[in-house]
Amino acid sequence: MKLNLLMGAALKPMILAPMILAPLALPAHADVAVASASAAVAGDVIYGRVTNAAGSPLPGAEVLVRGTGQRAVTNTQGEFTLPAAGGQVVLDVRYLGLPSTSQTVMTTPGEGANVAIVLGAQSATDVADVVVTGVITDGVARSLNQQKNAQGTVNVLSADAIGRYPDPNVAESLQRVQGIAIQRDQGEGRYINVRGAPSAFTAVSVDGVAIPAVSPTTRAVDLDTLPSDIVSSVEVSKTLTPAQDADSIAGAVDIKTRSPFDKRRLTLSGYAGASHNDYGGSDTRAGATASNVFGPNETFGALVSLSYSETNRRPDNVENAWVYNATTNRYSLEESLFKDYETKRTRKSLTGALEWRPSDDMRAWVRGSYADFEDDEYRNTLRFGYSDGTLAAGSTDQAATFTGARIYKALRHRTQNNEIITLNGGAERTFDNGAVLDATLSWARSEQTYPHRDELVYRSGSRTLSYDTTDHYQPTYSAFTDPTGYYLNAANYSFRENTFRENSTLQEDVAFKTNFELPTIIGGREVTLKFGAKYSTRDVTADEERFRDRDAAANPGALGPLLSTRESSNYDYDLGFKFDSGLVSDYFDRIAVTSKGAAARRLPQSLTADYTANEDILSGYGQARFDVGATNVLIGLRVEKTDFEGSALRVPPTGTPVTTEVNRDQTDFFPNLTLRHSFSDQLVGRFALTRAISRPDYTDIVPRVLETTEGGRTTVARGNPDLRPTLSNNFDAGLEYYLRPLGVISANAFYKDLSNYRFTLVTDGVPYVTPTTTVAQVTEARNARDGHLAGIEFNWQQTFDFLPGWASGFGVFANYTLTDAEIKTSRAFAGRDTFTLPGQSDETYNAALFYENYGFSARVSYTHRGDFLEAINATTPGLDLYVEGRGQLDFTASYDFGNGVEVFGEAKNLTDSAGVRYYGVKERTYEYEKFGYNVFVGVRFKL
Repeated sequence: MKLNLLMGAALKPMILAPMILAPLALPAHADVAVASASAAVAGDVIYGRVTNAAGSPLPGAEVLVRGTGQRAVTNTQGEFTLPAAGGQVVLDVRYLGLPSTSQTVMTTPGEGANVAIVLGAQSATDVADVVVTGVITDGVARSLNQQKNAQGTVNVLSADAIGRYPDPNVAESLQRVQGIAIQRDQGEGRYINVRGAPSAFTAVSVDGVAIPAVSPTTRAVDLDTLPSDIVSSVEVSKTLTPAQDADSIAGAVDIKTRSPFDKRRLTLSGYAGASHNDYGGSDTRAGATASNVFGPNETFGALVSLSYSETNRRPDNVENAWVYNATTNRYSLEESLFKDYETKRTRKSLTGALEWRPSDDMRAWVRGSYADFEDDEYRNTLRFGYSDGTLAAGSTDQAATFTGARIYKALRHRTQNNEIITLNGGAERTFDNGAVLDATLSWARSEQTYPHRDELVYRSGSRTLSYDTTDHYQPTYSAFTDPTGYYLNAANYSFRENTFRENSTLQEDVAFKTNFELPTIIGGREVTLKFGAKYSTRDVTADEERFRDRDAAANPGALGPLLSTRESSNYDYDLGFKFDSGLVSDYFDRIAVTSKGAAARRLPQSLTADYTANEDILSGYGQARFDVGATNVLIGLRVEKTDFEGSALRVPPTGTPVTTEVNRDQTDFFPNLTLRHSFSDQLVGRFALTRAISRPDYTDIVPRVLETTEGGRTTVARGNPDLRPTLSNNFDAGLEYYLRPLGVISANAFYKDLSNYRFTLVTDGVPYVTPTTTVAQVTEARNARDGHLAGIEFNWQQTFDFLPGWASGFGVFANYTLTDAEIKTSRAFAGRDTFTLPGQSDETYNAALFYENYGFSARVSYTHRGDFLEAINATTPGLDLYVEGRGQLDFTASYDFGNGVEVFGEAKNLTDSAGVRYYGVKERTYEYEKFGYNVFVGVRFKL
């Protein structure tokens, strides 16, 4: 029903527009980074396209009308439109990396004029007109030109630039952008942190369609689901305009897919390759894209792009869970967990586009994308359960002995599926006076399921276990040095339990938006007005089922027959023999009928883990864009009204489940002032005052209470219906100096004044009824009174064309971001009311040296981010959870044979850098994980 209503709403503006604006009519409007800020109110229009000598479109090219100062910037297809007063017009076109050119255009009163402009076809006359060629430099040129001519602070990654790094997904590609760091899972990037902000502070869209997150616990989008080879470009807007959704405090990421009108001919391209992983397994990746224009006058275009990858990983991983004993005033381990992974990850994607351009003043499109990510994992584990026993006297913060402890041996089979689908259809009409009307109807669907989350657990008898973590990256454990080899003997283990968990999270978003742009004259000044409205509705459903069976009927028998002859190891620790995954899978299939029955269903967790939510956002905006000399001014206001409903089941200690609900509505205002000033053709200054919002994660705001008791310890995760959205008042300023023929040196400063910042609080020792009163560890989201996030970004990119001969092929990329952030809570926790902003690293930097000449290109790159806080412990500062900083060295190289065929190779994580998390100090290491290096070779082709 909602979709039908929105479709009706979407069609009305397009039906009524020709009736209302019939006296108007102008050619196709360019979706430019900065459209003409000066618009002649006349019926004559120049529209055209800028390409290089090979016919490829040049996005971000600046087109100026000589003598009037009128200005336009080309869109991703190299297109632009310019109102004109009639007669002869001279256009000056500038593009970093290619010689500037001029072209004379004659316009006839009452008619439009077509113009095709080619850059780089003529010979260079001096060093400033050096024609930059090559895949790396061409990608840099596309990015820098769009960045230079954007109204706000924008960073752009082109497909060519992305393809020169060994980055299999969008998250890993974005780590190369200044001010962006990533969070990893088993060595692969998953979430991004823009300018030190939490990942949920960044909204992600595909072709302008907002993507719902796949996870039930965060709004942050899993960017490892999206392969990098579906991308035409990625645009990161670090300052928003009123026309953009306000839910991006850190910045908005828009992933643009390819268009059949990029080339306007039959094109075929693709690649394939395979790799070796240092820690076992191999990778295969392949992709292909085909597009063409057809029909009368080639007014139709179609494109399809396919991608597939399979990655096999076997990382080493050790986790040590720490607790604080107030009686002894010591920190000690409650368990040590050794994980032996065998993981297969597959990514499949499909993108498609159908576009129709029946005339110069009309265009319509349907675009869609599909991405599927599957993580199929078998995990052998050996766990030392110290909390089952009693702490012996004489313990220290680094070493302890427990009597009555137990050893657990288990196999877990976990399959995670992520699916993201986007679909949008729309049309755009341009009228005679330069007015532009567009409307888009979109649908996005994200789903995460766990069809398998099954585990078989065996447990030993009581033992005395000790450890020493003085060498916190390579602790010693008494079980491994026991001369009897107790933990290796399968006869010492007996069946403990099997567990089954099934999860599904579905988020569906339907949206309609429309924009109207009108060039006019106000007070004798040429002004472009723009107005728009958007309505989106999102439904979220999260469901989880948990089962645990310890009955004798579930016992598969002795452990020995279930073990294989394959040895299990983790770093230098011998974990014994692995389970036979086939035999255990057969057991899971056989026992599931009874072990997933009502008797084994875990209650209340199978009810209290679930929730539903609905969020409707109605927004509208108005903005004005005009020039004051060399200064481009944009001023406007956006208003967003949010209606939220959420519900969850709560199970009282005695009684039947009760549905609890939260209903809230809120209206927020987002004023905006954005200035861009050209001190010269090469020096650009920027200034922006903006406001943005980050709405709470659904799981944090619904009245959900999930209680779990394991090993005599109770943990509670609960929602906070009083949680408020975080609001940020933002200040941005920067200077960018663009080097000839291709490069930039820039510095951009930012300050974000935060109110109601959300943080995760962990509190130990909270009385909780389950149904008897016990002491629990409670985790929930809270609002901090205020906070700030400030920093400065430095960026240097340059080609060394001034060097003689072969050395002229060198170039450099380097960026460094320094941030400072803190939050102040409304009350003190363990004597503290000021904390580092969770998710914020004090510094991030990238450095890359590249070479490109004679068909050969190579790049060595290093990326680094500093430590950051992940979660705050309210009662014990020494148990605040941190992620240790990490650096990674990568290398890529390729050779182009000049006939459309190219061979390439990639080497990733040559430093074998580990992923580390720790409590309070690095000596209390929580997780230590290594992934090894990866070497990939393949071939690309273009026709």
